[in-house]
Amino acid sequence: MDQRKLKILTAVVNEYITTGEPVGSKTIMNHVKASSATIRNEMAELEKQGYLEQPHTSAGRVPTYEGYRLYVDSLMEKNPLSDSEKDRIDALFPEDMEYANDDELFESASTALAELTKCATVVASAAPKFSLISKVEVIPTGKRMYVILMITSNGSIKNKVCRLQFDLTHEQLQFFESFARENLEGIAVDELSDEFFEKISEAMGAYMMSLSPIVSALMNMSQEMSAHSVRVEGQKNLLTCKEFDQNEIITFLDNQNEEIKQFINESFSGLKVQFSPENESFVIHNSSVITAPIEKDGVRYGSLGLIGPMRIDYAKFIPYLEYFADRITRMISKEDEGFEQEKQT
Repeated sequence: MDQRKLKILTAVVNEYITTGEPVGSKTIMNHVKASSATIRNEMAELEKQGYLEQPHTSAGRVPTYEGYRLYVDSLMEKNPLSDSEKDRIDALFPEDMEYANDDELFESASTALAELTKCATVVASAAPKFSLISKVEVIPTGKRMYVILMITSNGSIKNKVCRLQFDLTHEQLQFFESFARENLEGIAVDELSDEFFEKISEAMGAYMMSLSPIVSALMNMSQEMSAHSVRVEGQKNLLTCKEFDQNEIITFLDNQNEEIKQFINESFSGLKVQFSPENESFVIHNSSVITAPIEKDGVRYGSLGLIGPMRIDYAKFIPYLEYFADRITRMISKEDEGFEQEKQT
């Protein structure tokens, strides 16, 4: 594709993102030095190549999914954030604010990003995978009823109610408390495999018969903690977006965790822009999902993303997303010195 076609495609995408209306050749003349007839011919060629389409015979052109993909990958010029924009973001979740745990920080950031962009936001946390078990406790709550409590080093808390066929004795509870302290506390969550619990079961010896329901509950809790925790904020922004089918949005909100997990797996490797046509099972058509990774002390820790129409302002919102992700990374990492100095350079 020659440079003129690339310039025309870029102009069409930028105009359509701004106005939401099909773009005609006369509008493109403001961006490309060529006659209206030449631009129409070039736009017709871009349509044949699959980058543009014409909604109506007499209308201008709009980008196709392939047009957006080429634009995002090769043609887009990001708009750097100004100091005032950075200050505005910083004020939404101050660096010196105290958060109960990382999940609370993630929620605060994703809510702020949704308000700023008027898109829905998604935050996926892999934090438990890189956390250590700091405490495991069995708490009697009634006749044959017990609550199993698991706390990790990043502040995540998981609990599960377990009903037994008999009451545990004081000796059995004391044994489990001592056993958990010696064999579970300090272990990384991602090490809690089926094989690990098989070894635990063997090590418990004769106590395993009475404590097996507790061990089974711990296995289930560890599996839940190892899975990505996905949360969507700003759902109302999806419901008020005129470019989305309301029935599709309702279906998505009813099953949002499973829906968005389809886009999350690759997002930990770097910033990703993914379109609904790239995943036929994603229920929201004509949409895009932009995700940026979050790290903690140099380790992949989670991701933050935007869900919006395919006509989202990528050049504006990608820098917002990157700044949010970078700020979270610095706030949860030990290496957070010099952030303010870097922001000003």
